[in-house]
Amino acid sequence: MISKKRVILITDGDESAKAAVRLAAEELDCSVVNESGGNPTRLSGEEIIKVILSAKKEPVLVMFDDCGHAEAGPGEIALKRVVESTEIEVLGAVAVASQSFSHEWTKVDVSINRNGDLTEYGVDKDGIDGLEIGRIRGDTVYSLDELSLPIVVGVGDLGKMGGHDVIERGAPITKQAIELILERSGHIE
Repeated sequence: MISKKRVILITDGDESAKAAVRLAAEELDCSVVNESGGNPTRLSGEEIIKVILSAKKEPVLVMFDDCGHAEAGPGEIALKRVVESTEIEVLGAVAVASQSFSHEWTKVDVSINRNGDLTEYGVDKDGIDGLEIGRIRGDTVYSLDELSLPIVVGVGDLGKMGGHDVIERGAPITKQAIELILERSGHIE
């Protein structure tokens, strides 16, 4: 039996998100696909899969970004291809809130607000609890509901959240969201 590469999907890829994800990857001993970051994601799903398969450590943190593209943009098209790969095992997704002009939303199993509290409510890009239970708005979250993912964790804008997730503070919310997925998947206690 061929072992699959374990990945965590992250629906953000701008410079702040890349810095926060890289820091979390270092602290949690994960790999990160830097090439999938960007605003928007420029690599195809096939190109991202090749990078994932060459990663030395697992799980592999993979960023996807649509740069505000309505409906399924380049990041989501690549994300769906990665999830469909028979060589990949998805442990979960970090769904990042944004001020989406197309008002895309997705269901989340749990959110983490800017103070690090778990909440059943969605959060906005600043990491502030919203009014809707179990959903967030963002621009690279459209296709998550169409996929069978073990867990989706909603968070505010990675590396920002009104200063609560900046790398100078250790990107604590980014790290906490990834740790939560690792815990729920049985990879850390």
